[in-house]
Amino acid sequence: MAKIMIVDDDLKVTTLLKRFLSAIGHEVTAINQSSKAIQTANSTQPELFIIDIMMPQPDGYKLCGLLRAIPAFSRTPILIISAVEQSNSKATSFGANDYLTKPFDLDELAIRINILIGGAKIARKSLDPSQ
Repeated sequence: MAKIMIVDDDLKVTTLLKRFLSAIGHEVTAINQSSKAIQTANSTQPELFIIDIMMPQPDGYKLCGLLRAIPAFSRTPILIISAVEQSNSKATSFGANDYLTKPFDLDELAIRINILIGGAKIARKSLDPSQ
């Protein structure tokens, strides 16, 4: 399956997501300090990011922008998961591909992840037909 990186300052959320996503076959890296996200991303090269919005600096919006500025992650799917319900358009304007409001259904999360990862693979193939 896919390499996924979760960035959320809530240990309970990262633990739940890591257990669930690992159980369905993904390789998961979870961190609780957004300040370490870029360094961790560079070392793990995830195929998908799951990011909370409301975190100590950099918050999720800023982190999206920072990731999009790195060529290796400019097209990597980003899924925002947040308790802030009215931030979908703001999140996508900062570079996120999708948005899910807490609390969320784990089956819906799995579906959205599969769609995002599938879309990213199709985009990579269109850029490089040898893949």
